[in-house]
Amino acid sequence: MKRSEINAAIENAKGLLIKYRISLPHFGYLTLDGWRRGGVDHSRIAETMLGWDVTDFGSGNFARVGATLFTLRNGVVGKPGVGTPYAEKYIIMDGGGQEIPFHYHIKKTEDIINRAGAKLIIQVYNAAPDNTLDLCSRPELWLDGVLRRFDPGELITLEPGQSITLTPYIYHRFYAEGGDTVAGEVSSVNDDHTDNIFLNPTERFTGIDEDEPIIHLLVNEYGLI
Repeated sequence: MKRSEINAAIENAKGLLIKYRISLPHFGYLTLDGWRRGGVDHSRIAETMLGWDVTDFGSGNFARVGATLFTLRNGVVGKPGVGTPYAEKYIIMDGGGQEIPFHYHIKKTEDIINRAGAKLIIQVYNAAPDNTLDLCSRPELWLDGVLRRFDPGELITLEPGQSITLTPYIYHRFYAEGGDTVAGEVSSVNDDHTDNIFLNPTERFTGIDEDEPIIHLLVNEYGLI
């Protein structure tokens, strides 16, 4: 991705959050210079990977495959005293056709919540033993506290306020329909380095072409402070 794409995506996300009266913690607004001048101990923020996360998953086409996320709280797998024993994120989805591609988690259970905006569409399959899509078995998932059985590959529509609980080994992809959407994720501790199994070869943290200066650091860039 180009740094200009990342900067633009974050500015768009901040604008959408303002529209829906959602405020971020202070570190969501700090620039690189602000981090360097602030004298703040950022070690816990860095270790638990809080903050901005913009990725095209290595697709080279952020408008179609990608997401802008902000991690509010998290812990570290294997370190129960660090951070929180749960994670929370905002996921800002571009309603112009952008999607997060099929993946599942080995350990993480997560609630995906439509916080505000347009519809959020989630497609689900069980994961087969060979890590492909199970085209036969029906996923059983909790939708706002009600257990539902879905057809393989069924498209589930979440209106604002609705949520679904995704357990391990559930392949899912999702996208906004009818406009931009602010989704939420509340989960067990999030480990983006080891707990994302993608259906197709994917880069979770993509390479960056530095075509303009950094405005806001990403969660994997705190070493630049």
